[in-house]
Amino acid sequence: MPVSPLRCLLLDLDGTLVDTAPDMAHALNLLRGEHELPPLAYEIIRPHASHGVRMLIRLGFGLLEEDPRFASLRTRFLELYREHLVDASCLFPGMDELLSTIEARDIPWGVVTNKPAWLTEPLLEGLDLTQRAACIVSGDTTPKPKPHPGSLLHAARTVGVPAKACLYVGDASRDIEAGRNAGMRTLVATFGYLRETDQPEEWQADGFVDHPREILAWITKDWTADQTALGLRSKTR
Repeated sequence: MPVSPLRCLLLDLDGTLVDTAPDMAHALNLLRGEHELPPLAYEIIRPHASHGVRMLIRLGFGLLEEDPRFASLRTRFLELYREHLVDASCLFPGMDELLSTIEARDIPWGVVTNKPAWLTEPLLEGLDLTQRAACIVSGDTTPKPKPHPGSLLHAARTVGVPAKACLYVGDASRDIEAGRNAGMRTLVATFGYLRETDQPEEWQADGFVDHPREILAWITKDWTADQTALGLRSKTR
């Protein structure tokens, strides 16, 4: 059966489009410093950067959400992070080249993230991406964030492209689950913030990309052809 050609690229934000881990790690260590705790090594924090503030607080303080101190730590982390939102965050190497290439081919691209809009919007504005994106869907844009497919379906409607003609790229299991449930094709960004315990081969994505430039090959590929012959890494690694 013929497969719809891809007409839109949708990207997760943290760990896929933008390398935000340096600023998140800085905010977490500032918070630890306020509590007279030594900084954690960046290498320890980075793999958790795609998994939300709750995961970072657990990592930084060893607390579960039920702990009465958790809420105030979360609030303070967000305050610190907002103050340092675009200090060191930047596009992953090769990502701007990818975006420029698909823009030149009139292929729209957008962002679908679980980050709240009050952080997403100034971050993308600070990186001069707001006007380039065909859509920006934050974690509070729709009633339910990923892994619910609603935010991805909203993105497709906003761009005016059927979900089956969209490719969604992310670095977390919830990204792939949301994309698959939305009827989109999906790729795992292995250059993102994968943890040692993650098993992306079990997420049932259509493939894996080790560098942003590899995404272009998936956009332009003939999905009815054999993936191996095209030199692309399929879901059977």
